[in-house]
Amino acid sequence: MNIRRKIREAVSPLAEERTLADVRIGLGYTAVMLDDGRTGVAFTFHQDMPERCSLFKGKLPLEGRSASAALELMASDEKIETAVGLATANALANVAGDHLKTGDILDFIRVRPEDRVGMVGMFGPLIRPLRQSARELLIFEKNQNRGPGLQPSTQIVKQLPDCQIAIITGTSIVNHSMDHFLHAAAACREVVILGATTPLVPAAFKDTPVTALSGVLVSNPSDVLRIVSSAGGMRHFKGYIQKVNLPLR
Repeated sequence: MNIRRKIREAVSPLAEERTLADVRIGLGYTAVMLDDGRTGVAFTFHQDMPERCSLFKGKLPLEGRSASAALELMASDEKIETAVGLATANALANVAGDHLKTGDILDFIRVRPEDRVGMVGMFGPLIRPLRQSARELLIFEKNQNRGPGLQPSTQIVKQLPDCQIAIITGTSIVNHSMDHFLHAAAACREVVILGATTPLVPAAFKDTPVTALSGVLVSNPSDVLRIVSSAGGMRHFKGYIQKVNLPLR
C-alpha cells in the first residue's frame, strides 16, 4: 500500500494543462492555487523543519510550474515538498459536487455503545460526542501537552487494531505514516480520514479499510492564501472553506 502514490496516480489526469499560479508555505498550512483559481491546502509540519536557511530543497520558484510536476513532489521524502504535492492534489480533486455531503462526519458513521474509538490526531469538537456515544475514546497525539489523558503516538500501531472505529488525521499523509495506520486499522468497522489535508479521492482509497473521507473545499482562495501566509490555521479558515464528507460505502 502506498497512499501517496495512489493519490498521485488518481489525480494525475486532472492535472493536464494546469499550472500553479500561487504557492504559500506557511507555518500552519501550505496552500496551492491553480491557474484556474482552484485552491487546496495541506498541513505544514513546521516543528520538524530542518535547521537550515533554505527549507524547500527543490527548484524554485514553484509558481508557473505544471500541476503534473507539482504532484510528483508527493513522492519526496521531504515533508514540505510532500505538503506542496498534496495541496496541489487537493486543489485538483476537492471540488464541489453532488457526491459530497455537508454536515458533521458523525452523521455519516454509526457509533455503537460498545465501540472503542481510536482518534489519531486531536479533533476537539468530536471528543465530547464520541465519549458520550462510545464505550471508550483513545486519542493518540504526538504533542502530549495538548490535554490530559492523551495516548502517545507510539501506541497507535499497537492499539488501533483493538478499535472498532478509527478516525485518522489527513496530515498522516504528509508525514508519511498513513500506510502504517491503515494497516493497523484493517479490522476496524469504520475508518475515517479527517481534516483539511484530506484528499477527496475515492480511487486512492480503494482496497483500503477507509469508509469515509472528510475534508474541505476552499470557497474563498484569496483569503485562505492570506491566512496561510500569516501562519494561520483551521480556526482562521472559518467562512472561507466548506467542510464536506464523502462516504465510500
